[in-house]
Amino acid sequence: MSEENDEIPVESTDDEIPVIDESVETLEVGVVEEQDPLEAALERAETAEKEIAYKDAEIQNVRKRFLSEKSELIQYGSMGLARKMLTVLADVDRAMNNIDDDDQSPVAQGLRLLRNKMWHELSGDGVTAIDAKGKKFDPAKMEAITTIPASEEFPSGTVVDVIESGYMYKQKVLVASRVVVASED
Repeated sequence: MSEENDEIPVESTDDEIPVIDESVETLEVGVVEEQDPLEAALERAETAEKEIAYKDAEIQNVRKRFLSEKSELIQYGSMGLARKMLTVLADVDRAMNNIDDDDQSPVAQGLRLLRNKMWHELSGDGVTAIDAKGKKFDPAKMEAITTIPASEEFPSGTVVDVIESGYMYKQKVLVASRVVVASED
């Protein structure tokens, strides 16, 4: 056997051949370009100034967001209590529906007094009733329970009846009005 026959032929592929980028300049090993210490210090100072400006802007944004959230919490802080009190007011209204307007009994007078006092306190805190009947349906303030065919008196998209009253707390919907809407369908 000869030595030439002992070697196994190896096929070469294009991706095994190293490609030399001729555009890259080679540097001599061990040669490092020294930078002027003053220029290096100025570059670091400039970088630090940019970082400080960025952090300062970030702090200002956090402060503005915090003040905005704090203001909203103060403005709408009692919204939850108002929502709970409206459920009590609805119960008083249901009880009053079973009493005649002419009834002068102590219970009827007490319910009227309680209802008026509760509404006075709620409205003084910023609660207002949503006026819906006969108005254009507003899905942001109203919930359509059902629809009826439109008529001349109630064109399509108009609130025909209010099933449950809705309330606003300042500029936010506290309880959506549940309404019947006129529709073409």
